[in-house]
Order: sequence, then C-alpha cells, then structure tokens
Amino acid sequence: MYAIKHQARGLVSHGVSTCQGCALELAVRVILDVLGERTIIVIPPGCAALFSGFGNETALRIPGVQGNLENSAAIAAGIRAGLEVQGKDDITVLALAGDGGTVDIGLQSLSGAMERGDRILYICYDNEAYMNTGIQGSGSTPYGARTTTTPAGKPTFRKNVLEIAVAHRIPYVASASIAYLEDFRRKIARARDAGGTAYIHLHSPCPTGWGYDPSQTIRVAELAVQTLCWPLYEVVEGKTRITVKVNKPRPVAEYLQTQSRFRSMTPEEIDQVQRTVEAEYQRLLERAEA
Repeated sequence: MYAIKHQARGLVSHGVSTCQGCALELAVRVILDVLGERTIIVIPPGCAALFSGFGNETALRIPGVQGNLENSAAIAAGIRAGLEVQGKDDITVLALAGDGGTVDIGLQSLSGAMERGDRILYICYDNEAYMNTGIQGSGSTPYGARTTTTPAGKPTFRKNVLEIAVAHRIPYVASASIAYLEDFRRKIARARDAGGTAYIHLHSPCPTGWGYDPSQTIRVAELAVQTLCWPLYEVVEGKTRITVKVNKPRPVAEYLQTQSRFRSMTPEEIDQVQRTVEAEYQRLLERAEA
C-alpha cells in the first residue's frame, strides 16, 4: 500500500533530514509520484523547507522556489502566469505549505489566488502547529492541544480552511490523510486536472510536536479519521462527496489518548470535542446527500 514508484524515488533524495516518523516525507514522495517531473514547486519556510535545501543543494529533482511564509500562493500564481504567456499548459504549479504558512500567515495570498481562479495546486500539510520553530500554536491547532504558546491547552477550536476554500467556489477542494494513501493519490490527480485553483488539506501527524512514538504515525492518522476528528471528503464544483465513510465511529478519546499534547484535557472537554465532531460530521453527511 505504501510503496512508491521508481519515478518518485528519482525526484526525491534518498535521504532527507525530516524527524523520525514525520508524515511529510511520505507525503512529498506520494505527491511527486502522482504529479511527475513536469512540476514546479513553491515551498515557504517551514518543515518542507528541508526539501528546498540550503544554498545550491536541494532534495528535489524538479524546479522550485523557496519564498516567504505569506506569499506561496502569490508566487505560484506568478509562475502560472509566466507559463501561460509561454504557452506551456502541461506543467503543474504546486504550492506546498504547512498550516502556519496557510491557515495563518499565507491565508491572504491564498484567498486572492482562489478568488482569481489561478490554475495552481495548493497542498497544505497540516501538523497543527508551528513545528520547526518551537511548536507554537497555529490557527489549525485543535481545541485542548498543548503547545509552547498554549501550555494549558488551546481554549478555542481550529480554523476550518477547507470551508473557507469552498466558499471561494473553486473547482476542487479536498481533505486528505497520510493514512489513506490511495484516497490521497486520487485527490492529487483530480486536483491537478481541475482546470482552476485546487486546494488539498492534508492531515500530517508530527511525533515531535504531538507527543507519540514515531512508529505510530500512520495509526494516529488513521484514528483521526475513524473518530471523525478528520473526515475525508471532496467538493467538486460545489458538490460534496465523502470519500472514506465511517459507519461505526470510534470514541474521540481513543485518538486524543495517543498523544501527550492532549494529556491535560478534562473528561468534560473530551465530551465537548465528541459532541462537536459528531455534529460537524452530521452536517457534512447532510450536505453530501443534498
């Protein structure tokens, strides 16, 4: 299931200095396995900058730009405009940014690209905090999670950028999980061929920031889906489809208990999360059936 084809192995270095158990490295290999060498990548500062490299060294065998945290979508839009002037329409322009560079600092330029309908593929790898600068909380940090800036647990729920993207009426929006690679692959291919701005929000567990054994990354990601904390769906031209249905959800507590960042949550707070995810999933089901 997790095998990567020869093509991707040729586009990504055999050795990348991500943390042990990092979901991002697997994600990058899968993304480029689907997109291939006719891809230009934009990466801001963050964990993914390990793939941009340093100086004249890089971990990727495709053209790329490392910009600033706030302008990944703008750079990608500019590259797309340049390609269109040259009549090159067979190249995928990919922006790959974390939740800090997407949900918070990069949201303005992303919204602008979506509003204009620029033909770019934007993938947010969401590890739910600013992991490479000290595990500070972000707009994507979930309720109750402990970070260095929310040491008692985050008191508010996360920002739902997927729904913000849907509100822009772009052709393709999808959630994805590193534990469901075939689902992720299909969504990358559909996003590439969407004909306009496409946005994928990937759940990317981080053992360093979340507090679990690095060998458990896939299990943690799978539990997020099976407890409804991370539903998998896509919105194509405004129509919602749940791509991995969870008929018998597991209790939210099973997911939260795998990570030390939720250790300070009270039973009442866990119950609140349970009620919230159930209500949100029910709304998603109703929208998919409409």
